[in-house]
Amino acid sequence: MSPEKYTVGVDFGTLSGRAVVVRVSDGHQLAAAEHAYRHGVITDTLPGNTRSLPAQWALQVPEDYLDVLRTAVPAAVAESGVDPEDIIGIGTDFTACTMVPVREDGTPLCQLEGFADRAHAYGKLWRHHSPQPQADEINALAAQRGESWLPRYGGLISSEWEFAKGLEIFDEDPQVYQAMDHFVEAADWIVWQLCGTYVRNACSAGYKGIRQEGQYPSRQFLAELRPGFQDFVTEKLDASIGVLGDRAGSLTVEASEWTGLPVGIAVAVGNVDAHVTVAAADALEPGHLVAIMGTSTCHVLNSDVLRDVPGMCGVVDGGISAGSWGYEAGQSGVGDIFGWYVDNCVPESFQVQARRRGISLHDHLTELAGRQQVGEHGLVALDWHSGNRSVLVDHELSGVMIGQTLHTTCVDMYRALLEATAFGTRMIVETFVNSGIRVDELVVAGGLLKNHLLMQIYADVVGLPLSTVPSTQAPALGSAIHAAVAAGAYPDVYAAARRMGSRTRNAYLPIAHNVAAYDRLYREYVAAHDWFGRGNDMMRRLRRIATPEPVGASR
Repeated sequence: MSPEKYTVGVDFGTLSGRAVVVRVSDGHQLAAAEHAYRHGVITDTLPGNTRSLPAQWALQVPEDYLDVLRTAVPAAVAESGVDPEDIIGIGTDFTACTMVPVREDGTPLCQLEGFADRAHAYGKLWRHHSPQPQADEINALAAQRGESWLPRYGGLISSEWEFAKGLEIFDEDPQVYQAMDHFVEAADWIVWQLCGTYVRNACSAGYKGIRQEGQYPSRQFLAELRPGFQDFVTEKLDASIGVLGDRAGSLTVEASEWTGLPVGIAVAVGNVDAHVTVAAADALEPGHLVAIMGTSTCHVLNSDVLRDVPGMCGVVDGGISAGSWGYEAGQSGVGDIFGWYVDNCVPESFQVQARRRGISLHDHLTELAGRQQVGEHGLVALDWHSGNRSVLVDHELSGVMIGQTLHTTCVDMYRALLEATAFGTRMIVETFVNSGIRVDELVVAGGLLKNHLLMQIYADVVGLPLSTVPSTQAPALGSAIHAAVAAGAYPDVYAAARRMGSRTRNAYLPIAHNVAAYDRLYREYVAAHDWFGRGNDMMRRLRRIATPEPVGASR
């Protein structure tokens, strides 16, 4: 056996899972492998079913997650060339809030006879936004009762979270609700499959499960919300809580057969993709706002002070790392918006030009947009094509483009959308700062790092130095760091992050004249943000016209 030891990190994303093999001594990534989910994101019809799903539904098949363990993990280990006997732990992270209704033994309901044609029996992906009415009810009742936990979530909880999704099942399919013994975060379900023990991670429970000071919303609150829902926590949700970086259990014989890893190695407590990335960036100290940018963006940072921050996704003691207050905010659509635009709104002539140059349409539009001066297009856009996670917490909001004329080009609009997402991040940063939370540096990880124009726009719009995380698989690296702690290689996540994580400091610095120009545009963004997002329900009215009635109990 080699004196060097290794861990495996597995990042379960929206469309695929990625596995990495990492050296424990310095965080060096030896190999990576990816497996795309066979069923992807289910938005139209269930597998083998022709009945249409309503708008804002996003489901997944949990078996797809196991396929990542069966394929990506062995592939990464094989490519790395390391002896599997030198691998001492495995850690995982997941998109959140992704929920799986299961039986007592962890079997997803959608795999059982009689449930394959019931939509509520499937995993509900983070971007399953149809429980917005339930979230509205929870928020209204919590505000009316003066629930002490509500300010910890910026005054609003999201339709993406556990209670809204659970209440949607209770309302729309009582049979599924009664049949599910546990409503499990996918982050915890995958750990359950690896080690045979159901442990709820402190991150998901705190941010998505409204768990504060060791307590969930009370039975009295839940009973007032809906008669019969009062036992949701005790009957469906609660389980022992695992500290991030702790050992949830040991790899089972069955999971060893899936992965090719040694039986008995450490399985780390589950985690959320964004929060685990802070360790990969070695950005656990206060003031470093880590933005994980992909289809959506999640913003997380540690602080040594507790504040109520309007419209945030939450503040949790130990939510990122033990000993600090972990804050979370987010934008529901970022890369998804750019992808939608390129797929639907670009003339064929630009596509031909990109093909002739042998580059992607994104790269072609980015290059053309980079030739413009700030504000030259005369546009401002709202980045709400997937709703607004922070600071409005309303997934029935939608995208807007203001200032179009007959001279407006697709390049103008593409740049305006890039800028809109940066303005959304600035709104989040300013809300933190105005609430007394220090933000000194923007740290970016994720697939959008490759767009250098976008990164410079973010530095200019936010007005902060922007650092980057060099790992192309930062969440998986973060999970591997937590696995090293769970295996006993380091005393805590802070020590492991200092050795195994890294970031390129000040990769992009704000350009003074761009900052001044964006200040003017940002004021227009704020005006549109407040008009459409606060006190005006035009977007909700339009959605009511377009959206059919919610799914019935037979689905």
